[in-house]
Amino acid sequence: MRGLVPPDPESNASSMQFAVVYVPRRSRNRFAANCVEIKDSAADAIEHADPGNRRFAARVSGPSKSSEGQMIYYLLEWLIQPEEQKRP
Repeated sequence: MRGLVPPDPESNASSMQFAVVYVPRRSRNRFAANCVEIKDSAADAIEHADPGNRRFAARVSGPSKSSEGQMIYYLLEWLIQPEEQKRP
């Protein structure tokens, strides 16, 4: 993926994690750190997702520092596809 900073095998600075991501539209592939809530497992992320409030379960990589100096996470995959998530 273009712009993705690969994980450093010698540190945990940028690692692959499960999360709940707040995002207005699921067309983005990177998110500010304050929009990402890290979870222990995929099941935990799915359980805490709330599509009605735009909080979606995902697997992310990060955090990484952007060229603007902000901490960001990159989307690796949505854990549940849009048609599988029910909105109230």
